[in-house]
Amino acid sequence: MSDLQGLGRLLAFAGLLLLVVGLALMLLGRLGGLGLGRLPGDVVLERRGFVLYFPIATSLVLSLVLTLILNLLFRR
Repeated sequence: MSDLQGLGRLLAFAGLLLLVVGLALMLLGRLGGLGLGRLPGDVVLERRGFVLYFPIATSLVLSLVLTLILNLLFRR
């Protein structure tokens, strides 16, 4: 297989992955996000003319879920 074929397959896979992630995000948006972004432990500071949002708990949950999924997918 030439280098261009490999690059083409990689780009096609990346595009397909982006499509799946985009569709999942659209579906989650319709379902209200399933509470993500409003978990206990997410920091929101609101001041006049300023909002700081730091999703600590949401980041930890997403990291754990993605780690588990990727480990299952790439396990040999």
